[in-house]
Amino acid sequence: MNNSDIILLSHGGGGRRTQQLIRDLILKHLGNPILDRLDDGACLDVPEREIVFTTDSYVVSPIFFPGGDIGKLAVCGTINDLAMQGAAPRYLSLALILEEGLALADLERVIQSVARIVRETGVAVVTGDTKVVERGKGNGVFINTAGIGVRHPGVDTHVANARSGDVIIITGTLGDHGIAVMSRREGLNLETGVVSDAAPLWGMIEPLLREIPKVHSLRDPTRGGVAAALGDIATAAGVGIRIHERALQIRPGVQGACKLLGLDVLNVANEGKALVICTPAQAEQALRILRTHPLGRQAAVIGEVTAEPVGMVLLETALGGERIVETPLGEDLPRIC
Repeated sequence: MNNSDIILLSHGGGGRRTQQLIRDLILKHLGNPILDRLDDGACLDVPEREIVFTTDSYVVSPIFFPGGDIGKLAVCGTINDLAMQGAAPRYLSLALILEEGLALADLERVIQSVARIVRETGVAVVTGDTKVVERGKGNGVFINTAGIGVRHPGVDTHVANARSGDVIIITGTLGDHGIAVMSRREGLNLETGVVSDAAPLWGMIEPLLREIPKVHSLRDPTRGGVAAALGDIATAAGVGIRIHERALQIRPGVQGACKLLGLDVLNVANEGKALVICTPAQAEQALRILRTHPLGRQAAVIGEVTAEPVGMVLLETALGGERIVETPLGEDLPRIC
């Protein structure tokens, strides 16, 4: 591999090589009238009043994994953060921190993944940045994204809105993303066939909020998995939560990998699932709407919100017992999102 095929420190220097990288790779796949101006900021026309703004950084290792890569993960993650606030995603920024020696072909593969999600969702990448760090001081590529969306009128899906008596729905299987990344990173021959569930959720969430704008809470169970997400909801809302082991949907490959590795599937990250908290009267309609979308076909009620014990999540086991679901202290699987 020669110097024309890899990222060099000079690609981050702001000179001709930087300009060439932006023109021949970034704009090639992501160009639009706003981004093509190459200003240091983007002037956006967002006439609606309630704007949602989010930002996140992605340091997944490895950058390519079954079912996706860091580019797909970054864009889907930011779109989903907006969706969980009831906001239609409009604009994204894309900042790349590249490691010297990264193959340009790998970078283009990442950008192509970004471009596919952008085309699928109609979101525009309108500004960004590129920096290069010395060899050995990065992980190929780190990505920071920020997103702007417009919240649907009358929607408030804050996690503190959960109320005693509400039902808890999850839109699919647990742990797919974390196990897919883990198996590739560690070179484990688990033969699970599990791929990451990373996907943009707005196409599934928008019809739900259009028909049921008073959904109480939405949350995507990413880092820390369902355990962390439900723990945050219980604490913020001052309620208890009880979920049922028999209602959880877990692919056999994920279940087997978790047993082999000593992981609790409730702690494993998901990147294409949502927790929906609504009243019992709304539950049947919510399930019907979610199941009409490919990403929600396995949507199911997995538990309910209770008045007590405040701030605590309990799991009713398949054997009829009960255990506390602890919020993870850290991450079982580092650099998975």
